[in-house]
Amino acid sequence: MTRRTAIAFPVILLLMIAKNGLGAETIDPSKVIDLTYTFDATTIYWPTEGHFEHKFETYGETPGHYFYSSANYSAPEHGGTHADAPIHFNRQGLTLDQVPLASCIGPAAVVDFSARAAKDRNVTISVADLERYEAVYGRIPDGAIVVAHSGWGRYWPDKKRYMGTDKPGDVAGLRFPGFSPEAVSWILKNRKAAAIAIDTASMDPGISKDFPVHRIWLGANKPGFENVANVDKLPPKGATIFCIPMKIGKGTGGPTRCFAILP
Repeated sequence: MTRRTAIAFPVILLLMIAKNGLGAETIDPSKVIDLTYTFDATTIYWPTEGHFEHKFETYGETPGHYFYSSANYSAPEHGGTHADAPIHFNRQGLTLDQVPLASCIGPAAVVDFSARAAKDRNVTISVADLERYEAVYGRIPDGAIVVAHSGWGRYWPDKKRYMGTDKPGDVAGLRFPGFSPEAVSWILKNRKAAAIAIDTASMDPGISKDFPVHRIWLGANKPGFENVANVDKLPPKGATIFCIPMKIGKGTGGPTRCFAILP
């Protein structure tokens, strides 16, 4: 991010808030949608990954007679509501701390393919889905975060239903929807989206073996967001989405606080 962009960014953010009819000191809680799953013992990770751990180091009364608590945590980068940095599948890609904030904030274009996903766990968003979306809601705006709504949030945190398997190491049993390579290639060629996001465990469908969507999208040096919560509460257009990842140096991904402001 250049010095000029860094200076302009807070101004852009205030304009975005104002556009949504919100004052800097009077944000309407009913217009804020939390799109993040809580990180705890129920957080879902890839079958080959570990799990989230949180342990209190101190909790209770101090010798000075006041309460104090402090804890340690550890977790894989990729699990729960999280970001994929380009370097995850792109040797020359940006690390998580290098991903511009401008790539994490933008108008949400929510493409609903949940009806098809309810009938087929392996379904993917197609170019036709994107074209149907634009026929109804207009062109995907520049700087948008294109959100795939499969309806998979209804399964969280049931790992077997959400992932297709709850067996450690069982990548062969993964079954959930994702983007198609054709759809992300179409977005890259025809639109100027900042990022993509999905309410499943991966931008690629669970049955994928070589992750073409990751390779195409992250290969273009753009971030992706996975396991996004409450996507069903977003309107197809009009919301502003914020997906702000933990700033991990050299990170390939990391926990992300996602939320949206409704129009």
